[in-house]
Amino acid sequence: MQTRRTVIATAAMTGGLMATGGAAWADPAQPVATTRQGRVRGYVDQGIKVFKGVRYGADTALRRFQPGVAPESWSDVREATAYGAASPQKSDEANQSEDCLFLNVWTPELRDAAKRPVMVYVHGGAHANGSGSSPLYDGVALCRRGDVVVVTLNHRLNMFGYNGLGQLLSPVGGGVYAKSGSVGNLDLMLALRWVRDNIAEFGGDADNVTVFGQSGGGAKLVTLMAMPSAAGLFHKVITMSGQHVTAMGPQHAELRMRAFLDHLDLTPDRAAELATVPMGRLVEALSMDDPIEKGGIYFWSVMDHDTLPRHPFVPDAPRESAHIPMIVGNTHDEARAFTASDERNFSLTWDTVAAKLAPEFVVDLNAQYVVDWYRRQFPSMSPVDVFFAAATCGRSRPGHLIQAEERAKIGDRTWMYQLNFGSPVEPRLGAYHSFDIALAFDNCHQPTSKTGTGPEALRVANAMSETFIAFARTGDPNNAAIPAWNPYSLPERATMIFDVESRSENDPRAAERCLFQTAPFLKQGT
Repeated sequence: MQTRRTVIATAAMTGGLMATGGAAWADPAQPVATTRQGRVRGYVDQGIKVFKGVRYGADTALRRFQPGVAPESWSDVREATAYGAASPQKSDEANQSEDCLFLNVWTPELRDAAKRPVMVYVHGGAHANGSGSSPLYDGVALCRRGDVVVVTLNHRLNMFGYNGLGQLLSPVGGGVYAKSGSVGNLDLMLALRWVRDNIAEFGGDADNVTVFGQSGGGAKLVTLMAMPSAAGLFHKVITMSGQHVTAMGPQHAELRMRAFLDHLDLTPDRAAELATVPMGRLVEALSMDDPIEKGGIYFWSVMDHDTLPRHPFVPDAPRESAHIPMIVGNTHDEARAFTASDERNFSLTWDTVAAKLAPEFVVDLNAQYVVDWYRRQFPSMSPVDVFFAAATCGRSRPGHLIQAEERAKIGDRTWMYQLNFGSPVEPRLGAYHSFDIALAFDNCHQPTSKTGTGPEALRVANAMSETFIAFARTGDPNNAAIPAWNPYSLPERATMIFDVESRSENDPRAAERCLFQTAPFLKQGT
């Protein structure tokens, strides 16, 4: 039987708990976190607290081509159990909208002051496609393995995030669209400020943030390293096949913008009307041919002398980020991701390989000369072997080497890896572009992974994920799962070869490196 005193005490206790958000009464399977904008309710997956679709920025449709802003606060508890919308794009990515500034958080625990390392992943897709919602980026396994906090995110892409409108309408450093060539990257910075301001609630350390990304994601991070306004928002960087060396120059950005306007039957003096053109029409126009290079139109980071004042790695590595530890990674068979779908590439002869190879090069070398060189240097190689090796070394590898070399010239805080382990599920693909994602996330079991779950794949996943976690924790990738790994230096060029038996090797594929470094490299689309 309750007395008046116990009733009053119970009421006081309940009132106190309600005042603090009712955390003690919350369903453990539905954890609630308090952000600066308001509370969000997630769920639990294998002991990991998951929050999906957390808003970090306001609807960008209201500020098209302009820097994003923080969202307005809310008073209710918002559900955070499903991924947010992806940026408008040409791909079949589900749920596309200009209201796309959402992120996702995986954490072992809330509000425990554990100061866990924070690993923020930026998705690939060549600045044009993708989202942070792929099963390969699920953070549960990484959290469980390393007691870290994992964040993925969506941001504006293609012409919504990177375009030359500022070159047409704004003087350098001024005008409402002056930053239009970088708003996708400014979205990343807005997300990183959200991490800085909120991650302690999720058990993370705002002073120990590692950003990592594959392909276009890594390229965006390399660009942030050259943006003064990004200073202090991250403390370590891992690029996985993010071979950004040059950004899009301002004249090329303007030329592409003029071509895009013409495709939409708009004259340059009507460029401001793009702010009100229906989203779907802009997406459809992305299928137009690029006015400068082969393929569809390119829209990506613009070197505008202001927001991005310089190219990421030309003429050198940016000094302002020299103190930031960095891992530069690539895969042994990068180009198979882009070329293996053409069945003809598996029946090439010595008479046909050069013609097929030439269009794959980004560096300007004579394809027949390259084929003849491979035949002399590696006489056991078949025409098919030569095609895939040379396509990788003449297209995907040079940018990674430039990044590592330029960083080595200004310090000893850079490590380089190459993934040699290839897909057991689709052996023809080898260690293709993006194959390292599932391994680094320890997500071999995910349905979109081509690693399989055999003992060899799990061994490589153990090595890569433990290495990424060690780097995120300390700024040094060395750990018990791999042999000793020295920083990249010249002329040694120490490189960790991730394989069933991982090893450190100085200057792997040295002869191929020397061949392709006889021609200058510029990122395609520059």
